[in-house]
Amino acid sequence: MSDAENQSKEYLPPLTVSFVWCPSDQERVNPILNALRSVLTRDVHRPFSRGLNIPFFLFSSLGVYETPIDKPRHSADRNLIFVFTSVNTLGHKIWKDYVESLPNDKRNALIPVALDKYGLGHAGSLHGINCIRSYEWPEEYLDLYSIIYLSHEINRFGLVKTDEEYERAGSHSSITIFLSHAKAGDTGRVYSEKIKKFIDNTNMNRFFDANEIAPGYMFEEEIKDNVNRSTLVAIESDLYSSRYWCQREILIAKELDRPVIVVNCLEDFEDRIFPAASNVPCVHITPSPEISDKDVLRILSSAIIESVRFGYSSKSLEAYKDAGWLDADCALSARPPELRQVLKLQKRGVSKICYPEPPIYSEEGDWHQYLGVTAYTPLWTEDEEDCLAGQAIGLSISEFKNEGYAYEHIPEEALVRLSQDLARHLMARSAILHYGGDLRPGGFTEFILDEARILNSRVGSSRVRLVNHLAWPLHIEGPKVVSWRASYHDVMQTVEHDIPPPINETLDDKVFIPPTSARNLYVWARCLTKMRRESIGSSTVRVCVGGRRSGYKGQMPGVLEEIMFSIEMKKPIFLLGGFGGIASDVCSVIRGESIPDSLTENWQIAHNDGYIDVQAISKNDGVDTNFSAIVGQLERLSVSELAGPCGLDESEYLRLMMSPFIDECVRLIILGLRRIQDAS
Repeated sequence: MSDAENQSKEYLPPLTVSFVWCPSDQERVNPILNALRSVLTRDVHRPFSRGLNIPFFLFSSLGVYETPIDKPRHSADRNLIFVFTSVNTLGHKIWKDYVESLPNDKRNALIPVALDKYGLGHAGSLHGINCIRSYEWPEEYLDLYSIIYLSHEINRFGLVKTDEEYERAGSHSSITIFLSHAKAGDTGRVYSEKIKKFIDNTNMNRFFDANEIAPGYMFEEEIKDNVNRSTLVAIESDLYSSRYWCQREILIAKELDRPVIVVNCLEDFEDRIFPAASNVPCVHITPSPEISDKDVLRILSSAIIESVRFGYSSKSLEAYKDAGWLDADCALSARPPELRQVLKLQKRGVSKICYPEPPIYSEEGDWHQYLGVTAYTPLWTEDEEDCLAGQAIGLSISEFKNEGYAYEHIPEEALVRLSQDLARHLMARSAILHYGGDLRPGGFTEFILDEARILNSRVGSSRVRLVNHLAWPLHIEGPKVVSWRASYHDVMQTVEHDIPPPINETLDDKVFIPPTSARNLYVWARCLTKMRRESIGSSTVRVCVGGRRSGYKGQMPGVLEEIMFSIEMKKPIFLLGGFGGIASDVCSVIRGESIPDSLTENWQIAHNDGYIDVQAISKNDGVDTNFSAIVGQLERLSVSELAGPCGLDESEYLRLMMSPFIDECVRLIILGLRRIQDAS
């Protein structure tokens, strides 16, 4: 947190990327989207990687006779909209009208991706715009072509430096690849020539070697000038690190703060890896007399991804600083800081440096203290390690199925990323997390436990960092639960909740019952209700996000029930509505908007098999769910009434209820929790 951590200013992200497609094109669009999501959003299976986390929004529908109910919004400084055009978007009038009315202006760049030749024929806002012709891409390299061509447009339209450059965002804003290679030997030269040949058939630019410097020009000045507008690709052959000009080119790139990737293609060995060629992405290419087409694509896709990551990280840090998240006197770095960089900053009297999430481990950065430098990320500084000690924070987080992206446009994995980042930052500040549900392998819960173990290893403790609440009969389900608990006994405490009365009088608590009949479903619902009520009672604060609207086992959606218990018990409750699910519906009601169908009994009966029978049994026992009463209670709540106990003002809390941006939501939650802690 910055010196201005108690001052909240408006945060405007630098970039969002939206994708629009007709559901008939789903089969063709999916591999393109999957390729981009694998490199432009953080991989939930590698949560500590230094990958990108660009906000993605998806717009489609369940059938061709309907379109998304809205269009991509002005939610960032630059908003890119990739629209997949085809015979289906041109032939279905409803889709033709929709895509041809998409926004296209200075802040919203509309980029058509033609899936077939029919996709070239759109008018309206697409009139005259050159298409990316994806139907020309070789099928075997569809993923790599997708990354190269769409990521290049993201860099051109989303990350150019000024409005003036945006106005002429043609070849002037294309990525330039500086091919740094040893002239001696064959590997570096042959590989660079093949990459150069591919680039020359695209709208990218490149700098190949000294032969491109015109006679009469200063050699080093021209090298510097070309590196300064390029992404440097260092072809690391056996001779590379021993060559003076290869070293100089990397040093110049680092000095000028440019993106760099290393291509490792050693045939034998090098006697010393050049130190400056570290702290950057590395691509391994198995050496051979001639580089394959696939490896050329791998190198170029990696170079473009790093260009986008570097530009997006830099602009994100600037946006955080503008919003008051960071100290005004800190330097910004798109990579974790390096020794030469820090020494240079010290000469200017700068002793603080901020780099992108996630934080490096303290063991890697222990040299900072010897130089008197504070290196931190937008959401973490070392002095916050125990700032939430004593806080028992309940997490009401559950995934939900997004039906066709017609109404909600957040990818499902965004909820996992939010959960991972939030859990990491809360545990790093010594908070204890309370979670109700099954924590067997898979999903973000396994990440939470692994991160807890890493934290304990770093501080040399066996501190419990997670309390897992399990309703009956989940905790007697079998050996898998037992082994799972045993695996994480050092960081996790399990609380087993019993069968509530009076139904405990008719059941053997040692015998598992499956949720296959109305009566059994009713028992499960009552047990889940008891667990939720008791787990919320043991937490000091609640964070609620996502949540299934249907397909749950209980008397109402689980996250909704936990929200209502938190309100009843007057617990501070952080409501995040920007990530969809039932939490989003609750936020809509509190903000005074129309009542979502999901908060009505008729909708629940229509969308949950057997629910009407469970409600009938519940009504007979006097414990049925009254959705009208729930809505009435939510309608009587005000934003200011929720904000105060959470340590936020009304505008901050309203932003938390609406923001779809992970970093902003995590920051607001931590900001509120710290204010609560300081006031206690």
